[in-house]
Amino acid sequence: MSIVNYEELSFKIGSVFTPGSPVNEKDLFAGRIDQIRSVHDAVSQQGYHAVLYGERGVGKTSLANIIKMTLPGDWIVPRVNCDGTDTFSTLWRKALRDISFTEERPGIGFNSEVHRSVSVLADTLPPEVTPDVVRAVLQNLSRHAKMLIVFDEFDRLNDPQISVLMADTLKSLSDFSVPATILLIGVADSVDDLVAGHQSVERALIQIPMPRMSTKEINQILKTGFQRIGMNLDDNALDELTTLSQGLPYITHLLSLHSGKAALERKSIQVSSTDVERGIAEALSRWQQTTTKAYYDAVQSSQPGNIYKQVLLACALADTDDMGFFSAAAVRMPLRALTGKDYDIPNFAQHLKNFSEESRGGIISRTGEKRRIRYRFTSPLHRPFIIMKGFQDDLLTRQQMKQMSI
Repeated sequence: MSIVNYEELSFKIGSVFTPGSPVNEKDLFAGRIDQIRSVHDAVSQQGYHAVLYGERGVGKTSLANIIKMTLPGDWIVPRVNCDGTDTFSTLWRKALRDISFTEERPGIGFNSEVHRSVSVLADTLPPEVTPDVVRAVLQNLSRHAKMLIVFDEFDRLNDPQISVLMADTLKSLSDFSVPATILLIGVADSVDDLVAGHQSVERALIQIPMPRMSTKEINQILKTGFQRIGMNLDDNALDELTTLSQGLPYITHLLSLHSGKAALERKSIQVSSTDVERGIAEALSRWQQTTTKAYYDAVQSSQPGNIYKQVLLACALADTDDMGFFSAAAVRMPLRALTGKDYDIPNFAQHLKNFSEESRGGIISRTGEKRRIRYRFTSPLHRPFIIMKGFQDDLLTRQQMKQMSI
């Protein structure tokens, strides 16, 4: 019987469950078969490019990290992290800065040696990079290598002109049948939120929505991750971590890290519901300050018997559409389960309106006209925080979590 080194396992678990950084190992990446297949469709068809979009926390950057490992053969796959200071020119300098080429020049005389020099491709670009410059460079490169250029966090760009120039570039590459593919990745509800410019560019784009993960995919992350370090979960812990993850792999990693450490602290390699409870408390204490403040601004009240916490938790438990929106009617059922009272919509409609105002943190946005108003959390990370906080504050029981479709 081998002796378990719990201190060593506690160190290893932080390299498997990484809420602070995206997954960069194929063995630890779960699911997303449809999205990977769509990227393959784009790179295998000349003239096509791809846009991968979805809400924050669904694993877009993790997919960007491992996409090269999924491509058959040898590919050059530069990945650019966009930021608010970028211009169209700086984006392409970033994309090409790690690509070098060798030039050979014959020496003088019959027996002279050939002179070789290595140059970085980005250094050969003109001061102002244009779509036509990009087309010419990629056309030349594509004669020597297969290329997929990934622009991650494309939504962080501040200059709207960059989207127009990128649309021009995509159209130019498509029109000239350049065998190089561009993949744009960003937080957005639709492709229109990421790319502006030619309507005709849509025919050259494979649009890839990145939804939240399925229960099966979250289970795969949990089981694969814990097996990697010689740990496991009991059935209740597996169910609770899957439910609380809300289809967001970031939350899965966050809770798994702290729940696993809780199990190791009590000298066990099996994670239980008790460990998950301790993991929730630790995760909440480390949550982003913006979410924490938005929550407390939303529920604070000096009025005895107020139901702000319960209504906000019911919003987090409400059924949503594919875009994350829910109606006031969808709040009724979970609110009844939480309070034991059958509130009519007028009894909590003002709460919903207040949640959308700055004085209560603007934690929810509202859209639509009267009687057709829809609501959505301003960050996808608000919902799991609110549900975990409700569980910690005894507003939500384990049995209720099982009964409700979270």
